[in-house]
Amino acid sequence: MSKIQRALISVSDKTGLVEFARELAALGVEILSTGGTAKALRDAGLKVTDVSEYTGFPEMMDGRVKTLHPKVHGGLLFLRGNAEHEAAAAKHGIKPIDLVVVNLYPFEKTVAKPGVELHEAIENIDIGGPSMLRSAAKNHASVTVVVDPADYPVVLEGIRKHGGDTCLNLRRRLAIKVYQTTAAYDAAIAAYLHKVRCEEKNEFAWPDRFTVTAAKTQDLRYGENPHQRAALYGAFRESFDQLHGKELSYNNILDISAAAGLIGEFADDPPTCAILKHTNPCGVGQGAGLREAWDKAYATDKQAPFGGIIVVNRPLDLAIAEAISEIFSEVIIAPDFAPDALALLQKKKNLRLMRMKQNPATAPGVDFRAVAGGFLVQDRDTKSITAAELKVVTKRAPTETEMKALLFGWRVCKHVKSNAIVYAGPDRTLGVGAGQMSRVDSSRIAVWKAGEAKLSLQGSAVASDAFFPFPDGLLAAADAGATAAIQPGGAMRDADVIKAADERGMAMVFTGARHFRH
Repeated sequence: MSKIQRALISVSDKTGLVEFARELAALGVEILSTGGTAKALRDAGLKVTDVSEYTGFPEMMDGRVKTLHPKVHGGLLFLRGNAEHEAAAAKHGIKPIDLVVVNLYPFEKTVAKPGVELHEAIENIDIGGPSMLRSAAKNHASVTVVVDPADYPVVLEGIRKHGGDTCLNLRRRLAIKVYQTTAAYDAAIAAYLHKVRCEEKNEFAWPDRFTVTAAKTQDLRYGENPHQRAALYGAFRESFDQLHGKELSYNNILDISAAAGLIGEFADDPPTCAILKHTNPCGVGQGAGLREAWDKAYATDKQAPFGGIIVVNRPLDLAIAEAISEIFSEVIIAPDFAPDALALLQKKKNLRLMRMKQNPATAPGVDFRAVAGGFLVQDRDTKSITAAELKVVTKRAPTETEMKALLFGWRVCKHVKSNAIVYAGPDRTLGVGAGQMSRVDSSRIAVWKAGEAKLSLQGSAVASDAFFPFPDGLLAAADAGATAAIQPGGAMRDADVIKAADERGMAMVFTGARHFRH
């Protein structure tokens, strides 16, 4: 079995570098290096050969050209055991490089800095690093390639275990990581340059090729159903700390994301509590404290919250924890938990308690939806509206109380599956109808739910995520007791709907924007 004789090390992230290189040197591995990496190793007392000394060719052009040399790439790429390749290597003085340790210039960190200039971004596009990584990964049958400092220990363990070399299985795993890394790196560069081009032209355009790259956070036990495989990717976990309970499921994560989006509408409001089930709001309430907010939210629907998701916009205290603990819930989400509230809720072994450190659902970004043979991409719906932006279209304008109820209902309705109808008061939901084929059916369900909860809709406001195409939907709301309505407007029969509202003495406002959630 061959042994690793020579390693080329050139890293931006120097985490664990010296310890790793010291172990390699103790194993008799010759170290080639460049620039700051070589200096760091020499300062640690290690013997290092400069790549320029090895190639006989000086670094130039501010370091842009240093590892792009046949002695480097030939040493990585030649097929060990291939007579023709071995002969060419010997003829041209190319020695084997058996281990490559490279991580890339911090391009993404650079362009994330406020006010970064294009020239600085360009200078942080790594050329030699990806080239060496790709060469080594292509020839992973013989060459070990490391792009992540987290893999240093397993590489050292493999070298010791296999008599001076690593096994093919490890080399292949590391090669896969290389191509995943360089693909993500190139995608980040392309996305940045596309953004710059759009800014220069002062216009927006979706890129011709949309590349999504994200690191796997964890494998999930299964997807929406037990026969479906699933995994979580991306930065979801960076926004939440799980303080207690079972591992999150696929459906839990969907629900948590929906809950974060809903509570984000009320981030600066008085204490607010929302209860969701299958990503739909069951009830939302506000009060002087979270316990009062919970009572209002729970009163909207006392059946659906069983096994639901609870989210609040304030640190969760003992009073609301005592109320919540009386029913079965899947997940509770809060900015924080009072110690006594946490201790009480932790008595429920399976209840998942999530501290939301930041709200990922309210940040600008894009949403993806899988479709047959591809996916759709769109801007995230973060649009909000104020009372001043509403257009009063009826003879009667809303009262102050009605206006508060309209805006409250509208914020909730935005997060209900279409067709969506929400009856609301100034600080609570009264009835929610979600996901029906007819807007009138959604209204009927919301009215029925309110009746089941023994909540009066007299004097309520009704919110509709899209326009009322006919007067029937509005009339159904009026018959239920609503005195004000909020909707996008824009239907062919808007005039008929407005006339119906006037005939019933209702106030109605148009938002000019809809919030479909398919």
